[in-house]
Amino acid sequence: MEFDLSDDLRALRSRAREFVDRYLIPNERDLSQGHRLSTEDRGRLEAAARELGLWNVNVPSEFGGPGYGLLARTVIFEELGRSIALPPRNRGVMGPEVSPILLRLTEPQRERFLYPVLRGEKFACFAQTEPGAGGDPAAMETTAVLDGDVYVVNGTKRFIGFVDETDFVQLFASTDRSKGARGVTAFVVPLDTPGIGIVRQMQTMMRDRPFEIAFDNLRIPVENRVGDEGAGFAYAQSWITEGRILRHAARAIGVIERCLELGTAYALARTTFGAPLAQRQSIQWMLVDMYLTLKQLRLMTYQTALRYDRGEDVRHDSYMCKYFGDESSFTAADRCMQIHGGIGLTTDFPIETFWRDQRSFTITEGPTEILKMTLARHVLERYAPR
Repeated sequence: MEFDLSDDLRALRSRAREFVDRYLIPNERDLSQGHRLSTEDRGRLEAAARELGLWNVNVPSEFGGPGYGLLARTVIFEELGRSIALPPRNRGVMGPEVSPILLRLTEPQRERFLYPVLRGEKFACFAQTEPGAGGDPAAMETTAVLDGDVYVVNGTKRFIGFVDETDFVQLFASTDRSKGARGVTAFVVPLDTPGIGIVRQMQTMMRDRPFEIAFDNLRIPVENRVGDEGAGFAYAQSWITEGRILRHAARAIGVIERCLELGTAYALARTTFGAPLAQRQSIQWMLVDMYLTLKQLRLMTYQTALRYDRGEDVRHDSYMCKYFGDESSFTAADRCMQIHGGIGLTTDFPIETFWRDQRSFTITEGPTEILKMTLARHVLERYAPR
């Protein structure tokens, strides 16, 4: 199957590549120091994104954005994946992050939460993962018990990103634990509400510095509930499905392509035992394997994004994209490191950062093993004898 992007999408990808090649890659070592961008660096990059027509890329047209579909955002995210300049799990530099959860708010809720986000006045975090319920969110123990016209929330969330920059929390809690996933409900809660406490900021092997937060008799008015009781799990999954395509598969495309760029350049330039590395079959095969997975992943991801834009159910496809993308991009970073030898272990190159980041992505937003377990059920059902 030949996948031809439209002229508009090709132009969009070209602008995204220009942004990465002009503003990110030349400065990525300085920009990537620390777990978030400085105010000055963020301002410069946001101005550059505006100049190149890459602003508000996540904002629907009804709220003043370009209304890009998932495929359009995929071609942007794959280009961003070619550089380590931007913290992969922090706020981007192309306008506000608008999750599908915020788009489901009522008009009064939008006035308080969505519109300030669109104006850049407020930021939100996503609080679903718990110490005992990460890859299995249906087992979450944080509860929201209705008491008159308020919900009383108790529990703990872990690995919650950039809480120190957040104004409100997109919170998921169980309103009926007997129903599992069907008992999870979504809320929007200002971070300064009494009953929310920051337990600690966690150190990781990546640049991420997530938080653990606790809820102690947190009282949430009914009007802060998003949708109906029990609908929260579906809302969260819509956000995570998009994330598996953008933050994982599309990003992985960019990582593999950059590893090909770096690995090829070094193999041609580095001479050992009287010949360039590029003449060694072992090195050639590493590059070929990277190229093969790049082609496979790009086609799989584009097709899934296109089907998502058509309104089709791509849940299982998104599992495959994430699983294959995360695993193959980590392997590409590992092989690129091997090609470079000792210098690949240093911070002279972005390889070690790619290696650490991509290893972490095989765990977050659905560990590989859980995705394969779910896909196995799908395969057994689909191909069972009739």
